[in-house]
Amino acid sequence: MLFLVHTYDREGGLETRMANREAHVGWLKAAGTRIKAAGPWMNEAGEMAGSLLIVDMEDRAALDAWLATDPYALAGLFSKVEAAPYKWVINAPVEA
Repeated sequence: MLFLVHTYDREGGLETRMANREAHVGWLKAAGTRIKAAGPWMNEAGEMAGSLLIVDMEDRAALDAWLATDPYALAGLFSKVEAAPYKWVINAPVEA
């Protein structure tokens, strides 16, 4: 099941983001093909201010358990995390 995950960095969190970025990217890569899309979203100043993920997980419980292991979450980066089931309609990737 696909989920859209939208995270918001806490105020002044850019230093925390940068200090944990390598570990976060490694965590995403370790999830392999479960990650359909991932990247930071930018604020008006052009700085990273949160993340947007499209993730394939068995259910919401599996997603929540996985998200709890995110190095950014463990470092206290996020002020808010939103997640919801997602239906990819336009330009969906072809499943192998």
